[in-house]
Amino acid sequence: MTASIDRGHGMELLRQMLRIRRFEEKCAELYSLGKIRGFLHLYIGEEAVAVGALPCFTSEDAIVGTYREHGHALIRGTPMGPLMAELYGKANGCAKGRGGSMHFFDAAQRFYGGLAIVGGGLPVAVGLALADKMQKRTRVTACFFGDGAVAEGEFHESLNLAALWKLPVLFLCENNLYAMGTALARHQAQTDIAKKADAYGIPGQAVDGMDVLAVKSTTRQAADFVRQGNGPFLIEYRTYRFRAHSMYDAELYRTKDEVAQWKHRDPIASFEQYLRGNGLLHDTDVEKIESAITGEIAEAVAFAEAGEWEPIDDLTRDVYTPLSNSQRSAFNEQLES
Repeated sequence: MTASIDRGHGMELLRQMLRIRRFEEKCAELYSLGKIRGFLHLYIGEEAVAVGALPCFTSEDAIVGTYREHGHALIRGTPMGPLMAELYGKANGCAKGRGGSMHFFDAAQRFYGGLAIVGGGLPVAVGLALADKMQKRTRVTACFFGDGAVAEGEFHESLNLAALWKLPVLFLCENNLYAMGTALARHQAQTDIAKKADAYGIPGQAVDGMDVLAVKSTTRQAADFVRQGNGPFLIEYRTYRFRAHSMYDAELYRTKDEVAQWKHRDPIASFEQYLRGNGLLHDTDVEKIESAITGEIAEAVAFAEAGEWEPIDDLTRDVYTPLSNSQRSAFNEQLES
């Protein structure tokens, strides 16, 4: 870490990374207690990516996440309470309890998922960026995806169209080396993901995803490039998840020694050491941060626990069903009027 920062900035970056880490640890605990059900993909180990990257975008920019999106949503600005309630499946959740862990959504923050399909956010991001270009809006669409998505057709189709149409979309690959349980080298002949941008004539750059300052600097430059009308850009964040792919994962595809080696590069511990070494952080600072986060999480859990379940009568609302002939006729009459 060579960038120069002031004490306030450093404290905020550390606070946000700790906030994600403690939230995810609480989610794991609540899952074990049966409070959270279904799939749960934790962001532990990858905090530097969300914390470094997301402040580089304005409130008008669009953010498209993956199914490992808890950290993205927290840093984008969705309150912790509605996120926890969504994990509980309660109606006061950010997606009214219908999405769960993989489908966080907050239109007010221009946070468009949480998408469970691998690579599913890529074409969505291209559509959002195309709409902005057609409307002549100076915006950037930031699209997060994992290394596994690079094996999907949507990746290549999306980069191709974005390059052809010179769209304002920033493709952000969180490469944690494993597509579920498949190592990168087992599904990609070219493991340098940043180089894949060359095939579409767009810039690509790899960055240490465990270094929050490096993430922020690289993302800021790329976002400025895209915002200035130069077309798309691809960033590969080289990071690592410390927990299993999901809570159901037996994690038989990597060794404990490998995980332990990566934990020596923990983005939070490394950044805390950097701040202390530069006289920007003291023991009392960490205690205050941890205390505030503990209180915020307790409030979020209480918010989720107090939430109501969606009424049974509403379960078919917003679910598509074919129109009857009479309904179709009434709908056509409304359009004509």
